[in-house]
Amino acid sequence: MQLFVGLGNPGGKYAGHRHNIGFRAVDAIAGAHGFGPWRRKFQAEVAEGRFGGDKVLLVKPQTFMNLSGQSVGEAMRYLKVSPEDIWVFHDELDLVPGKLRVKQGGGHAGHNGLRSLHQHVGAEYNRVRLGIGHPGHKDLVSPYVLHDFARADRDWLDPLLAAVGREASRLAAGDAPGFMNAVALAIRPPERPVPRPAAAGRKGGGAGKAVEIPAENSEPESVLAKLLARFSRK
Repeated sequence: MQLFVGLGNPGGKYAGHRHNIGFRAVDAIAGAHGFGPWRRKFQAEVAEGRFGGDKVLLVKPQTFMNLSGQSVGEAMRYLKVSPEDIWVFHDELDLVPGKLRVKQGGGHAGHNGLRSLHQHVGAEYNRVRLGIGHPGHKDLVSPYVLHDFARADRDWLDPLLAAVGREASRLAAGDAPGFMNAVALAIRPPERPVPRPAAAGRKGGGAGKAVEIPAENSEPESVLAKLLARFSRK
């Protein structure tokens, strides 16, 4: 059994906040893999499913962000899950929007949800850090994370969440590098090589067709050339 935990605040008025990207990530996993239905347990909304032979419980704590560890700790103890089998999806100020990183252990860096998890679970759980960018000054952090994503953010947010949902089975299999790589490629697919135009006037076995000047452009040039040649002979 593994726990995939999304961090956020419950209630409709918080649903679009940057702080709730963790909730949206586990919602994307549930949708992509047919988990459900959602039900109330462990002071959370939970949904069960499988990735092959790996049983996974999705968890959205309903205790508000600052007390997330109460819910996760309760589920961990009841299900006898170790911290190494917990994956926490959360907003990350220190990553640019759309960037994703996975790590195990470490500090909470002032994130109140992670701070609570440290208190109830320990520090050795896995984190899926979902970049939302930084507002530029620490005094702006609270209003920034407790505010809806901008409309323009959908350009990176929707592909990110879709890729997280689609590729989450890699995490359950222990392939964090493969997960990060697959998500990165989904957001920024490889650039196609731009074909080089053939050089004009090249004869014979060139790599492509020579670029031709349209006939409508050639006539004025030929008339002008004739006039210049005529007057140059005088």
